[in-house]
Amino acid sequence: MTRVALAFSGGLDTTVCVPLLEEEYGYDDVIGVTVDVGQPASEFDEAEETAEALGLEHYVVDAREEFADLCLDSVRANATYQGYPLGTALARPVIAEAILEVAEEEGCTGIAHGCTGKGNDQLRFEAVWRDSDLEVIAPVRELGLTREWEQEYAAEKDLPVEGGSGGDWSIDTNIWSRSVEGDDLEDPSYVPPRDIYAWTDEPGSETEEIDITFENGYPVAVDGEEYEPVELIEYLNDLAGSYGVGRTDMMEDRILGLKVRENYEHPGATTLLAAHEALEGFVLTQEERQFKTQIDQQWSQKAYEGLIDAPLVSALEGFIGETQKRVTGTVTIRFEGGQARPVARESDFAAYSAEHASFDTETVGKITQEDATGVAKYHGFQRRLANEAIAANADDEDDE
Repeated sequence: MTRVALAFSGGLDTTVCVPLLEEEYGYDDVIGVTVDVGQPASEFDEAEETAEALGLEHYVVDAREEFADLCLDSVRANATYQGYPLGTALARPVIAEAILEVAEEEGCTGIAHGCTGKGNDQLRFEAVWRDSDLEVIAPVRELGLTREWEQEYAAEKDLPVEGGSGGDWSIDTNIWSRSVEGDDLEDPSYVPPRDIYAWTDEPGSETEEIDITFENGYPVAVDGEEYEPVELIEYLNDLAGSYGVGRTDMMEDRILGLKVRENYEHPGATTLLAAHEALEGFVLTQEERQFKTQIDQQWSQKAYEGLIDAPLVSALEGFIGETQKRVTGTVTIRFEGGQARPVARESDFAAYSAEHASFDTETVGKITQEDATGVAKYHGFQRRLANEAIAANADDEDDE
């Protein structure tokens, strides 16, 4: 008997994949695997109810802790893509690994997803799965299915699906971010209604300050109370979200080159990234900060591509880990006007001296202010020479 494991959500795409894997691909048995990375309980209820109605053997894997650990790794790398914190991109390899593990344990010869051929997720899933000996199957992509065709097929087969995503929007949620896309949002000129947001309130005039403590670049406590990674992220999602922190409406360039309109909510991620970057600015040298910007960008790009286990990432993390040894301290964040703004920072590793920087002190240690005169004379020297040469040659051309 041939078996295939399907990444299963209970939505329209993955539900129609169940009979298609049997009819079009000849599999005797399909098992569904749903991986918990922080979705709402209602999504698991939908998946379980749909699986039961289909007579589908269904597995649920809790990967929240593993995913949360990866999210906090991304904080150390200041990981964003085109200005927003990575969420879906970080979750997909974690989900893919969990599904692959179930597939191998259950003796499957195939592994499948319901992604289209236009998005990023097909690449992120398959980057993990193609390391295995299992046949990788993508029915929606391979059969060129449209949502309209799927709806008609589901009606013809009397499959247990509702209207698709349960509303006007296509929504993907994990503990690090919530994405909203589709329908009218595909029109860049369309102004989204307030009801697309579930994690963030409209920003108001109220403010609040919290202290976030880091150890070796990892956030470990808020206002002196220690949290495990999952609890920390969920707590800050609720708190920062109540102040309207963490909304992004953007035109995103996907891996395949398509430009799409995306809306995201990421209050906890926004808060932690802002605090971490503020602490790095306090303890790292200028050269370290400049070079780490390049390292962080490369880490973020590989994470966006779903290639977080690439050898390059391991090399990048070697540098990141060395710098994070000193990223220990506390940052005060003020929630104000929909922003999470660093307003104070403390660390025993500060590459900073208030005495040296003060306008009220005459010297910088043994360095006097007069010592800067020679530097000032040299500063811009080549620019002056170049400008003189340009001006002289311009005069010669005018004389001709």
